[in-house]
Amino acid sequence: MNRFEGKTALITGGASGIGAATAARLAAEGARVAIVDVNMDKANEVAADLGAFAVQADVSDPEATNAAVALVVAELGPIDVLVNNAGTDLPGYFINSTPEVWDVVLGINLIGTFTFTHAILGSMQERGTGSIINVASEAGRAGSPGNAVYSAAKAGVIGFTRAIAREGARYGVRCNAVAPGPIETPLLNAAAEIYGDMGVRMKQGMIDSTVMGRAGEVDEVSSTIAFLASDEASFITGQTLNVSGGITMS
Repeated sequence: MNRFEGKTALITGGASGIGAATAARLAAEGARVAIVDVNMDKANEVAADLGAFAVQADVSDPEATNAAVALVVAELGPIDVLVNNAGTDLPGYFINSTPEVWDVVLGINLIGTFTFTHAILGSMQERGTGSIINVASEAGRAGSPGNAVYSAAKAGVIGFTRAIAREGARYGVRCNAVAPGPIETPLLNAAAEIYGDMGVRMKQGMIDSTVMGRAGEVDEVSSTIAFLASDEASFITGQTLNVSGGITMS
């Protein structure tokens, strides 16, 4: 399939995990792909493999975001597909959290979704076309103990998705989200690396919360993102699709 032939796609957090898998899938289907990541070394590695364009940016910084978008447009043309995937978590019970933790987790997961949408939405509306896919989380639906700030950020992403879908619809712009559960990514395994046995138990607890009894794979999420980005989903907007092995059902 070449569902994205002639289209430009920008993926934040595209240097690893779900972002890298999404970049690979869209590139394979004909898209001109831009990978935006704070880790330029990894972004360049992924871009080299895909024939993509890599840009470094801190998604929580509006000025850096605007500069990154300008570079992508100059190199690849107007952006047709935006995947707001950049994310991070600093697990821990809320009572032990600090404003610095709030700033980092909300800044990357929620504000980062704001900044790139704000930088690109106007152009999409002017051209009368565009698809935005935000990567939320089941934590934003169900709430995750030990991840209160992350849960709040991802719940914000889901609400933001619905609002942008309503604002963009009359201009031909669709906005949807995916809500992954436990997916085998560096982010999922970070807790085990940082917190040892407690982190291992946290990961297993997330897996046990699925009715399918396993962690998902990045390709299971990237395929859903590609579907939502494509014309096959042309009558779908404002939705959040769970890719979570049935943690919540709606």
